[in-house]
Amino acid sequence: MTEGISIAPVSAVSGPKRLGHSDVHVGRDGWLFLTGGSNAVLDQYADPGFPRAKLWRWRRMLETRVRRCVELGTRYAHVVAPEKLAIYPQTCNGLPFDPDRAPVLRMERWLRFSSARRHWIDLVRPFRARAAEIPLYRRTDSHWSFSGYLLAYGEICRHLGLRPREDIARRRIGSAGAYAGDLGLKFDPVRTEMAEPCLFDSAARRIYANSLVTTLESQGRGRDAHIGAHVIFRNDSPQADPRRLVLFADSYGHHTVTPHTASLTPMLADTFREVHVLWSTSIDWGYVARTKPDFVVAEIAERFMIDVPQTGFNIEKLADLALARKSG
Repeated sequence: MTEGISIAPVSAVSGPKRLGHSDVHVGRDGWLFLTGGSNAVLDQYADPGFPRAKLWRWRRMLETRVRRCVELGTRYAHVVAPEKLAIYPQTCNGLPFDPDRAPVLRMERWLRFSSARRHWIDLVRPFRARAAEIPLYRRTDSHWSFSGYLLAYGEICRHLGLRPREDIARRRIGSAGAYAGDLGLKFDPVRTEMAEPCLFDSAARRIYANSLVTTLESQGRGRDAHIGAHVIFRNDSPQADPRRLVLFADSYGHHTVTPHTASLTPMLADTFREVHVLWSTSIDWGYVARTKPDFVVAEIAERFMIDVPQTGFNIEKLADLALARKSG
């Protein structure tokens, strides 16, 4: 389903030399790993690492989500985007940590006897199985490559009981180009790499975007619409699955893609008749009740699990707060 992409060695643009960044570890062949930041990523892999109390809170919350979705006549699925540390430890050049203490793996173990276990989508094992074959993450970014997104998309589809579209990679448009990821941008000079094209032809079209998205788009800042963003895609192709999916996600489900940044959103929108995307790790239960989706999928980056999502969340109130903050 995925295909190998040759990524050129990381390079640095001209400028004053800086040896490194305190939040980023430089591994073998220029692979960059987020180890610090506001979420203290590497500390989450330590011993004791991710707090046991939060594992309990996550377990109870996931069980509640499953139960509420059943009551609303929909099916819940939960997916965690694992850190690059958990998938490519062999390229970390002796960084002292235990990849099997990844919060995502510990959370899965805590769900072993939970009713939520059947609703958990494991990405660690399929990613580790393919990691030596194809680059699943960008070297200069904390996010996946196109192949990584395609692999995650396939696992989500199979978990939901449908066959993923196998021609997405063949429908790509554009060509490879220089790219500096969120980790590469932390360096001076900036570290760049050659990245594969990520856009592809699709029958899916955006039919709605809330004011947070449209306002920032009108200012040429569409990709800055993060938490609180809300968009809807419609796909009238006869090949589209006729059901409706609501995706609660973070940057791995970004509503806007560029020639060299991918997302789960366009792949899911290419597959389902209707996909609603809400940028939040919390669930807006009022929205789910109104839209009556067939599936609710929640995605969260592993490093963000340290902050257990709040309840009583409303997407439009969050969007108003985000827009006021970005306009201030």
